[in-house]
Amino acid sequence: MLTEKTLGRISFAADENGAELHSLRLDDEEYLWQCGDAWKRYAPVLFPFICSPASGSYRAGGREYRMPGNHGFARDSMFEKTAETETSVTYSLTSNDKTRQWYPYDFRLEITYALISGGVEVRHTVKNNGSGTMYFYLGGHPAFICDIEAGESFIEYEKPETIVQPTPDGQRTVLDNAARLPLNREQFRYDVIMKDAPESGAVTLRKPDGGYVKLSFPDSGCIAVWTGTSADAQFICLEPWTSVPVYADDDTPDIENKAHAKALAAGGEYSYVYRIEIGKA
Repeated sequence: MLTEKTLGRISFAADENGAELHSLRLDDEEYLWQCGDAWKRYAPVLFPFICSPASGSYRAGGREYRMPGNHGFARDSMFEKTAETETSVTYSLTSNDKTRQWYPYDFRLEITYALISGGVEVRHTVKNNGSGTMYFYLGGHPAFICDIEAGESFIEYEKPETIVQPTPDGQRTVLDNAARLPLNREQFRYDVIMKDAPESGAVTLRKPDGGYVKLSFPDSGCIAVWTGTSADAQFICLEPWTSVPVYADDDTPDIENKAHAKALAAGGEYSYVYRIEIGKA
């Protein structure tokens, strides 16, 4: 069931299914992609993996496991609404027999959406309910409406970045100490554009009609930009991640030894926040 919140001109809606954001509006204008045929998601939560190992499997405690799909299982899990205020809602997922088939750790994952001035804050809280250290990756994948064929759209990084993307023949330089990334289908010929350890703490999607989406990610180890290659993929995903994807750590199958996995001690708690601001320039 959708929960809707409004603060001034900004409103959002979210749902227990995947604890996923379904809408983000300024007055009557929708900014969030509405789960169309080109991509049947809105803004999934990525946990406990970002992407997947190349082999599809990994080891934990010496035992082999396999996630049910890409980006872990949170995005396809039913959360429980556990807290609510006039301007916020919190959803929670607790480990169970089903999740332990794919991931052996005892955890609680809470997702809170809270209205702020000009947008929404998204807070992820991971709690380790087990007796040993748990390991995970975590991130967001919100998609924003953008017709990149309609005119000049671009991504503006907060600071100049150098981004090099792997290709089947080697690599290509996407940005060379620059802050502006023009958006077109060709940019995504080789899939997602990722920046590991970015200098920037925010990126802004600028659209031809003056609309913008600013995504701030102060504690992220990676920021990714992605869209589909078909003409009906009228969206841009701005993806804040705790780190590069799990496949970057394929040198070992053991999650305990994966360089970018977050390690959380027994009884510990980890918080990861990003913010979305929307408006018209």
